[in-house]
Amino acid sequence: MKKQYVLVHGGCHGAWCWYKVKPMLEHSGHRVTVVDLTASGVNMSKVEEIQTLEDYAKPLLQVLDSLGSDDKVILGGISAAYAADMFPRKISVAVFVTSFMPDTTNPPSYVFEKLIESSSEEMDLKLETYGTNDHPLMTVFFGPKYLKNMYLLSLIEDFELAKMLVRVVPAMTSNLTGRKSLTEEGYGSVTRVYIVCGQDKGISEEYQRWMIENFSVKEVMEIEGADHMPMFSKPRELCDRLLKIADKYA
Repeated sequence: MKKQYVLVHGGCHGAWCWYKVKPMLEHSGHRVTVVDLTASGVNMSKVEEIQTLEDYAKPLLQVLDSLGSDDKVILGGISAAYAADMFPRKISVAVFVTSFMPDTTNPPSYVFEKLIESSSEEMDLKLETYGTNDHPLMTVFFGPKYLKNMYLLSLIEDFELAKMLVRVVPAMTSNLTGRKSLTEEGYGSVTRVYIVCGQDKGISEEYQRWMIENFSVKEVMEIEGADHMPMFSKPRELCDRLLKIADKYA
């Protein structure tokens, strides 16, 4: 049965990061939509225009709003969780691929800020401020060491592509996401699957498993030998997991 996938990129990246996985899913007979979030990929907005999580996720929200009632499989992190909170009936399963997975108790920013507080010096992230005195916000950009660690097991060509295309994005602080948690009846009601990548040097396996403990999921899958970017380092294995998830939950 044909499924609809909505693929959402991670921070500083864009829809371009799905160039290997998208045709694989389509070759299997499924529909695939890839999204550039605001000020990401080829989206022409400036990061300074983003004042809220809704602003950042707006392209994703527009895609979901335009889609019919067919089952959807959506991938992403905090922005996808926010979209699931807004459109829970349009999403059959939310898949977190070694990405930030918020809960329904704390603000959506909690999982990002907790990691930054514990390991910001090691992570080689470039953080800068924007916004106003009343509403201070922050941008984030990957330093060369951190970006290289994200692509540690990926082809050098994919790493070079990333160096050319990554952009500054808003950091997922509480001032951006708001201090209210996502709702149990919205995001909390959507089936969640987490895909762990044990060789991830961007978000450690330990932290991935802490997020799973913090907010339980329907199923945990793993991809052996994958770095933080399995869509580059292990695209066939990632595609295989996504097909199985759709067959089981969508």
